Amino acid sequence: MATASGKQPHVVVVGGGFAGLWAVRALARAPVRITLVDRCNHHLFQPLLYQVATAGLSAPDIAAPLRHILRRQANVEVRLAAVAGVDADAKCIRLEGGDAIAFDYLLLASGATHAYFGHDEWEAHAPGLKTLDDALHLRRRLLLAFEHAEAEPDPQRRKAWLEFAIIGGGPTGVELAGTLAEIARHTLRREFRRIDPAQARVRLVEAGPRVLPSFPETLSAKARRQLERLGVEVVTGTPVTRITGEGYWLGEQFVPAGTVVWAAGVAASPLARSLGVPLDRAGRVRVAPDLSVPGHPDIFVAGDLAAVSQGKRAVPGVAPAAKQMGRHVAKAIAARLRGAEAPAFRYRDFGNLATIGRMAAVVDFGTLRFSGLPAWWFWLGAHVFFLIGFRNRLVVLLNWFWAYWSYQRVSQSAKPRRTVTAPGQVAERYRHFF
Repeated sequence: MATASGKQPHVVVVGGGFAGLWAVRALARAPVRITLVDRCNHHLFQPLLYQVATAGLSAPDIAAPLRHILRRQANVEVRLAAVAGVDADAKCIRLEGGDAIAFDYLLLASGATHAYFGHDEWEAHAPGLKTLDDALHLRRRLLLAFEHAEAEPDPQRRKAWLEFAIIGGGPTGVELAGTLAEIARHTLRREFRRIDPAQARVRLVEAGPRVLPSFPETLSAKARRQLERLGVEVVTGTPVTRITGEGYWLGEQFVPAGTVVWAAGVAASPLARSLGVPLDRAGRVRVAPDLSVPGHPDIFVAGDLAAVSQGKRAVPGVAPAAKQMGRHVAKAIAARLRGAEAPAFRYRDFGNLATIGRMAAVVDFGTLRFSGLPAWWFWLGAHVFFLIGFRNRLVVLLNWFWAYWSYQRVSQSAKPRRTVTAPGQVAERYRHFF
């Protein structure tokens, strides 16, 4: 098991998300030493990130420090750093600042970022939602829109402040739109004197023919009806062609809007380009069947950074797939250490689910499909179950029960008490909550 230096093989994992963390934990009893490198020192439960953005949950509810999670795993060291690139031939990663970390095996699981389809200038006017920083910034922006409308004397400008647009009809866009409509019509009711928050218009814009395109058409249609019952205006089949600080264009039509949120596309981390191997259109690595990089059997890629197909279908970029990839990479490394051939990755599809709003959700388990209140309860239970840490599960459950009965959010402050100055500092600011 020893390398040429006489030490145990060194496994470097880049990214503390679902794929990276699950790989590290699966290697807990392997005869290796592990270095987990991430630009943030916390693991983030991304499926509930929109709840932080809409003041339904606080940051500590969905984030846990990586060092705390791995404190009992003696063979792992956590390194807070940003990776600048990978030198595959020299078998090392290079960190921003000039340091390098050598590896015997490498797992790249650095995730994805926002994709604006060649219009990066839109990011300044339409923020996305990938990190805790994004969520806290978006929460402040959403709540301040109502404050600006309250203080605006001009009727037209006041109306524009109450125009909200969510670009992208996937699960994130649907969840944001439904929750924002509930905030406007219920949570903020009777809290303003010059405006009626219920008059806010929440519009969900999808360039394709239907929302939730990864779901069956029947569930997509039900999701649209549930959104419309919540007061969301759903626009499909018309792409956004331009976004500015004043609003956005639907084709040739300009729509004034005080708040535009981007939920339309993702692109793989630019770290993949440093490998010098073929990438797909989204910048993901076309991996071998065992998730290794072609030509580099000691380098693996998992999660949103990997382009994986199973039959004619691409493996989706969802949390269950990332977890399965992470565990598989751990098995592949263990096989290599034994001198055996690494097995091929097989994705198990456990279904798809998305929440739309209060007592509204859709669930797809292949032959079993349902929506409405039963789907909402199932969605709630599944997300609470998969949260890391007992404290997180308990607090999230209590917060949701409180929101269900009172329509109130855990934080309606437009300026959070604990502001975030750098992504890596988030968990340390909240550490005492854990």
